[in-house]
Amino acid sequence: MTDKLKKEGKFSYAEAGEGPTIIVLHGLMGALSNFSSTYEHFSKNGYKVLIPELPLYSLPLLKTNVKNLAKFLKEFMEFKDLDNAVLLGNSLGGHIALYFTKHYKEKVNALVLTGSSGLYENSMGDSYPKRGDRNYVTQKAQDVFYDPAIATEELIDDVYVVINDRNSLIRTLAIAKSAIRHNMANDLPEMKLPVCLIWGKHDKVTPPEAANDFHKLLPNSDLFWIDKCGHAAMMEKPEEFNSILHTWLTSRKL
Repeated sequence: MTDKLKKEGKFSYAEAGEGPTIIVLHGLMGALSNFSSTYEHFSKNGYKVLIPELPLYSLPLLKTNVKNLAKFLKEFMEFKDLDNAVLLGNSLGGHIALYFTKHYKEKVNALVLTGSSGLYENSMGDSYPKRGDRNYVTQKAQDVFYDPAIATEELIDDVYVVINDRNSLIRTLAIAKSAIRHNMANDLPEMKLPVCLIWGKHDKVTPPEAANDFHKLLPNSDLFWIDKCGHAAMMEKPEEFNSILHTWLTSRKL
């Protein structure tokens, strides 16, 4: 996806297609390429798809939190002259989408959450990254997927680089702590917009009970399960993910 990035001002983003806008929000350790299949599918089937590169490692440390990442999304939408959009988020990206919706609901047509944080403290993993421990990184990367083979050496290398750089590591920890502070449980019942929840049945990071709780608390939500799938459904089962989402968007006239 990096070859498709546009750089304008402080924003780097991928953009393709025409039609109603879907903004994709990646996770804490998630690359934009995690959504490459979703990006290709929807941009060729009647939607404009935008994937901004979130400033996870470039904000001042005190501003590295869910609140300021939501503010960044607002600035991005203003920069692109977008009044509203469907927000699609995985993991931390889902949490940013939820926080954004709480404060700017008029700008959100619908939410699509897959393996979203926002309710469970273990959503960023049950322990903090250990620098220099490649076996630990390998295990954590494999835990994201039902099929550990999807955690390629290249993907493991990318995560290893992040947590062995002091600058990115302390920001990773700051965001993880911010996600715990910004629990959304009390806010969800007020979010009346359409919400599509697509969850891997074998998600170890945001487990199935998280999906069930989101479904109970969000008054206008639909929950879809993908079997033999972990935390990143759009990567592990891209065709099934795209099919579920496309059918849902059509049924909701979005």
